[in-house]
Amino acid sequence: MTETRLWDRAADLPMPVDRRPRPELVTLPADGLPTLDELFTFMRDAELRFDTLRIRIEERSFTARGEHRVVVETAIRHPGDARVTTSEPGRGAAGNYELWLSDGEVVRTYSGSHRLGTERPMRRGVVGVSGRESRDLPGPSRVYSPLTALPAETLPEAFIHPAGYCQNVLATGACAVLGLADVAGREAIVVTCDHPRTIEVTADRPDFRIRVWVDRADGVILRLEESMGGTVTRDARITEYDPDALLAPNTFDFTFPTGTAMLF
Repeated sequence: MTETRLWDRAADLPMPVDRRPRPELVTLPADGLPTLDELFTFMRDAELRFDTLRIRIEERSFTARGEHRVVVETAIRHPGDARVTTSEPGRGAAGNYELWLSDGEVVRTYSGSHRLGTERPMRRGVVGVSGRESRDLPGPSRVYSPLTALPAETLPEAFIHPAGYCQNVLATGACAVLGLADVAGREAIVVTCDHPRTIEVTADRPDFRIRVWVDRADGVILRLEESMGGTVTRDARITEYDPDALLAPNTFDFTFPTGTAMLF
């Protein structure tokens, strides 16, 4: 099924129950594939379906310089605690990682290769564009307010908080639900999107296509593939997915190593 009407319900979260937001759709229809509206609404509430989460994403991009591989490991404990570690396996192990760590109030970052650190308050969102106070704004002008924040413009943000990606990218192109597939041992719904309007300038061409695999049980994105002219240019997929994981007590602890240069 293909639809071109824009889905703009990224900020339309249901009323909280016992002071905690709950998913609008508990499950997807068991007797067939969902509509795009049903699927995007289900995806919007993905992070509300677990209390803790541990995932590992492997991203491969293909350019004139060859293949580039990045691994991103993420741990979440609602509300507020998040740890994102990014590394490039091809560069060796010594100091080859970047860390983003938050408790919901303070964000700390550390670059192992440059021994640079930062510590600053969590950036606050624009007032009035999310939540109940934004009800009078047009749908596209409203934004999703996450239960646990993640670094913006990253794969963990898109995979775990897909509301903005659905509204601002997928819904701007010609989308279709293709069928079912398996990713990391989990059943996924495959969606394709041709020529979305909200994209990087380099991909503003009619043969640009996005394909996503959506977890049927939780609504997170399990895999994202971008292609131009039928050639894959980016392929990011979850290789480990563990909702309600038993996280170690020190998962979100971090002390800057001796010799770290603090930028701010």
